[in-house]
Amino acid sequence: MSLFNMGDKAYLMLADGRIFEGYSFGATGTAYGEIVFSTSMTGYQEALTDPSYYGQILTQTFPLVGNYGVNDEDYESDAPALSGYVVREWCNAPSNFRCEGNIDEFMKKHGVVGIHSIDTRCLTRIIRENGAMNGVITTENVYEKKDELMKKLAEYKIENAVKAVTAKEQKTYTAENGKYNVAMLDFGHTKSFRNELLSRGCNVTVLPADTTAEQVKAMNPDGIVLSAGPGNPAENTEIITNIREILGMNIPVFGTGLGHQLAALAMGAKVEKMKHGHRGASQPVKETNGERTFVTAQNHGYVVANLDGISCEITHTNANDGTCEGIRYKDIPCFTLQFYPKVSGGPQETVSFFDDFVSMMNKEDK
Repeated sequence: MSLFNMGDKAYLMLADGRIFEGYSFGATGTAYGEIVFSTSMTGYQEALTDPSYYGQILTQTFPLVGNYGVNDEDYESDAPALSGYVVREWCNAPSNFRCEGNIDEFMKKHGVVGIHSIDTRCLTRIIRENGAMNGVITTENVYEKKDELMKKLAEYKIENAVKAVTAKEQKTYTAENGKYNVAMLDFGHTKSFRNELLSRGCNVTVLPADTTAEQVKAMNPDGIVLSAGPGNPAENTEIITNIREILGMNIPVFGTGLGHQLAALAMGAKVEKMKHGHRGASQPVKETNGERTFVTAQNHGYVVANLDGISCEITHTNANDGTCEGIRYKDIPCFTLQFYPKVSGGPQETVSFFDDFVSMMNKEDK
């Protein structure tokens, strides 16, 4: 980021009244959201287009963002769903053979309001100590409008997140050597996840989140995916009821992220909101019945907290805080993961879980 072109003033104000002064990049205007942070060092374009950030203002802890530019291939969804973006520095002269533009142009194109040149270490420390909180980025004078902005901050709440990011209509993606037909309930899935299924001979039909169990059953799929996505899982009451029916079909089910939480709720579990969540590409996850520890990519603010009375086993836990990272149900063909088994710009050592899902669908193994 060139010092001779800092840009216009911008402000980040937190719900507790603290104000950070910086400079604007991306779109101008005012954006409200829940402030969260990601520890990933790469994959900023993938993060910007991850639907799981819907309604949130994302802070990157890595100090320099944008140094390899952006391109048309690395989108995880059609457009960003997050509310705003916070970085220490952005690079206006990216260098990479795949580069097709810079991050500032990308954010302007998609209407993402950003702020740079603030102390992101201080902001991250505040979130870690106090928990995720609401915030607002604005290119207007925050001191003149502080009372109005504070009132709106107090009222802000992420609602109808899945409805906002789910597919609007059914669409099928055909594998080159398709052997299996997979129905994916789209709560905010990523392209890299879908591509892993396609590469394993799975034709993937992406379905709107409100697709009923009867409609899914009529497709006669070999397997069902409950995708990742944003928001409070407990607010999706109709979807949870629908998933309960789907889980009773005796069809192999693979859930990740929000899908992991929704499946647990459908089975009678409880979820809790975390203090600041797990977001980044370096979360350690341990096998409960093995010796391996995986480095995983994650993006969630809720966690499955109570599985009492449910016929299942916790297959993975977070090595940092002991929270549930994986569940295998004993009486139905279903396993779910809290982390991303594959994310572009992140670790790749958990992609074998896609193979586990394919094995479940293999009729010779049934």
